[in-house]
Amino acid sequence: MNKGAQYMIISSFAFSLMHLCVKAMPHIPVFELVFFRSLGSLLITLFYLNKGRTPIFGNNKKVLFARGLFGTIGLCLFFITLQNIPLAGAVTIQYLSPVFTALFAVAILRERVKKKQWLFFSLAFIGVCLLKGFDVSGKISYYFVLVGVVSACFSGLAYNCIRHLRTTEPTLVVVFYFPLVATPIMGFLSLFNWVNPRGLDWVYIIVLGVVTQVAQVFMTKGIQSDSAGNIMTYKYIGVVFAFIYGYFIFEETYSFWSVFGIFLLLSGVILNATFKNK
Repeated sequence: MNKGAQYMIISSFAFSLMHLCVKAMPHIPVFELVFFRSLGSLLITLFYLNKGRTPIFGNNKKVLFARGLFGTIGLCLFFITLQNIPLAGAVTIQYLSPVFTALFAVAILRERVKKKQWLFFSLAFIGVCLLKGFDVSGKISYYFVLVGVVSACFSGLAYNCIRHLRTTEPTLVVVFYFPLVATPIMGFLSLFNWVNPRGLDWVYIIVLGVVTQVAQVFMTKGIQSDSAGNIMTYKYIGVVFAFIYGYFIFEETYSFWSVFGIFLLLSGVILNATFKNK
């Protein structure tokens, strides 16, 4: 397994911890959660940028800003789905983003995806669709499914911006622009519906900031180390973490089709990795 794949797996695990923190605070508004998540990342990234004496604003400011804006919109919509439907369902829908990443990479970055890889992507996508079968309670509404799909679309745009910046910007600068854009916007919007965190909320908020930074750094390194359509399929592994957390922590139940969906999803990921490395 190459370094890009390893980076993405580490990133997926860190993101799964972020999902847990958000799910554990349904009483905190989404804008406020994104603000805290971004503020923590902003402070940590600034510290390391100053330590390394790296220019913080980068070279390609337009694409950097677009990366931050697309990421902010995508994250807000994703947090909405996390708070309103079961964990595995929200994460599953979000993991449509590699499909959008590959499509945008062909259109924007002029990258080539081989025919067999499209077959493997399709296999993984079918697996994602079947994962919805776990919703035996009927708690997933079509409205929030649509919100999740739009979130995945914006994530795909953000990931392609990251790919575009791989030859001009250091990893930390690319990471920095997300909280740089998100923190002031979310800080302002959260003022209209602020809820004071209490007790254990602060623990979740601190963990949220730290694991998000880890996830962002490894995700950026992973995306910049390989072609966008190829490397993003490894993010699908995060669905497995979501199912484990959902079952043991949030008591979510799964059907046969959910298990079969996981099998198809992992098959698509493994087949793509095997074919790509030949």
